Amino acid sequence: MTAKLKRACVIGWPIAHSRSPLIHGSWLAAYGIAGSYTREPVKPEDLDAFLDNLAANGFVGCNVTIPHKEGAFAKADQRSPAAEAVGAANTLWLDGDILCADSTDGEGFMANLKATVQGFSAAGRAVTVLGAGGAARAIVHALLVDGAVEIRLVNRTLARAQALAQHFGPRVVPVAWEDITRASADVALVVNTTALGMKGQPALDLDVAVLSEGTIVADIVYVPLITPLLAAARARGLPIVDGLGMLLHQAVPGFERWFGVRPKVTAELRARIVADLEKT
Repeated sequence: MTAKLKRACVIGWPIAHSRSPLIHGSWLAAYGIAGSYTREPVKPEDLDAFLDNLAANGFVGCNVTIPHKEGAFAKADQRSPAAEAVGAANTLWLDGDILCADSTDGEGFMANLKATVQGFSAAGRAVTVLGAGGAARAIVHALLVDGAVEIRLVNRTLARAQALAQHFGPRVVPVAWEDITRASADVALVVNTTALGMKGQPALDLDVAVLSEGTIVADIVYVPLITPLLAAARARGLPIVDGLGMLLHQAVPGFERWFGVRPKVTAELRARIVADLEKT
């Protein structure tokens, strides 16, 4: 008897740039699973209808990217604690007729951080997060769960940082952008969640000379793989964590939900995605 083909996808508008099919396709092949993972362009006005017909169209679930993360969260019948904390979802699956939602960006960030910097824990430590968008919300939540005692949230619009601090509680401290140097000087980890340093964007203006010895510098940007911030940190001898690992690790929980196998993020998979990125 032929195994039933399980289908999953990634939805967004636009969606042609997504590397998710390459990631999940590699895992399907590696584990010999009868399944498929495709890109599905979904306009904002079509989101509800697409999700209502997920099972009818043969899908067991999907990843969600811009601009649908908040809409997917609102549409879900059940939400994980991470999705509730972030107010958005990037991973959906069906449990019978119930649409379930999770936010795996924070989990992916922490998994990549701990895989890159062996033995790292945020417990009892202060960290600095630059930016206050959706990725920052996910990462702040994950760092709080990991035990960070203080998260200094630096953002160009202070009111957005203040709103996030109010949402997450007293361990999150809003900081004005002009105080970025002071906020970064004595922390265990600095995370850039802004678009600064991305291809076509200006570099992030942070002097890594102010950072303490051993401060980890992480960037969620992965095009380019080594941003100006990471290059400067590496030149100073600081441990760095690039954004590609977060992209790979955040995909793990969804694949496990849809296809029943928890996949490994391997050097071979990373090299395949790097090769694809270099084509752009």
